[in-house]
Amino acid sequence: MSFSLHSRLAQDTVHLGDLPLSQVLLINEDLPWIILVPRIENLTEIHHLPREQQIQLMDESCAIANMMEMLFQPKKMNIGALGNMVPQLHLHHIARFENDIAWPGPVWGNSSGIARTTEKQQKLVDSLVEGLSDITGFKENKSQ
Repeated sequence: MSFSLHSRLAQDTVHLGDLPLSQVLLINEDLPWIILVPRIENLTEIHHLPREQQIQLMDESCAIANMMEMLFQPKKMNIGALGNMVPQLHLHHIARFENDIAWPGPVWGNSSGIARTTEKQQKLVDSLVEGLSDITGFKENKSQ
């Protein structure tokens, strides 16, 4: 089975690793923001997945949200699959805080667009990979 990540997602993220169905990506922006991308070519919608894979995606999404809540203790977890700019199915998981740049509005189009420093990025990657290692089936991307 071939799978290629949309170029926009590849450009804007770091590949943390893989869950049984999805790639786990970290957005290069100054918010805790993870994206799940099912490794299925030409997939655009959750409801296009077979039922078993829908359930697997929801299990992975809930595991990511729980891990992010434990790590960051956000005011709110924003989870969504928009696909207006990038048609490839991808599920956003954003830890939101009352003091973040876009609160209480959506982050899309309202965030800083500023990438983390190399030091902050590595610290975040390390803590996320540690948290992800507790999720069944997670395999770290050793080349990050």
